[in-house]
Amino acid sequence: MVVVGTSLTAGMGLPDPVPQSWAGRLQWMADSAGLNVQVTNAGVSGDTSAGGLRRLAWLLEDRPADVVVLELGANDGLRGLDLPAMEANLREMVRLSRDANPAVAVVLAGMEAPPNLGESYTEGFREVFARVASEPGVRMIPFLLDGVAGVPELNQADGIHPTPEGHRRMAETAWPVLEPVMREAASRRARREGS
Repeated sequence: MVVVGTSLTAGMGLPDPVPQSWAGRLQWMADSAGLNVQVTNAGVSGDTSAGGLRRLAWLLEDRPADVVVLELGANDGLRGLDLPAMEANLREMVRLSRDANPAVAVVLAGMEAPPNLGESYTEGFREVFARVASEPGVRMIPFLLDGVAGVPELNQADGIHPTPEGHRRMAETAWPVLEPVMREAASRRARREGS
């Protein structure tokens, strides 16, 4: 499983980002559940959906993933970037993931745009995620920062990047969507390797 994302995935500001990031915690949760899944953290601070798109083909070139998680869009929203372009980028990442592995499960991590951009933009931002998630074979974590965004004790001093406890909660939010996806992927891989 490869998690393509922003500083939220990279674990910016954490004392020990690899195990403390939500992607690192997912690895621990998968191991604890007995799932034979390797989680690759491909988070890059400051990345937009366009940056993720530029990186994705390279990330999947040598080893196509069974599960691709797209945690992108937060920086598009913070910068008020063009929503049709963000949607096109996310859809193209879904396509590239399928080209690399037709059996891939794509999971979109839902994000919310900051309210200061106006109701029209924030609603349009939310709708982009809903439309991309409605594609066949795409699943969605409704809002990755649910219960974390805006909670001072779960965020670092910048008010944007979660603390280790915030990342733990993010992993717990993602787990109900990702656990069955990882289980299916591990089962498919075991069947392929056994045949």
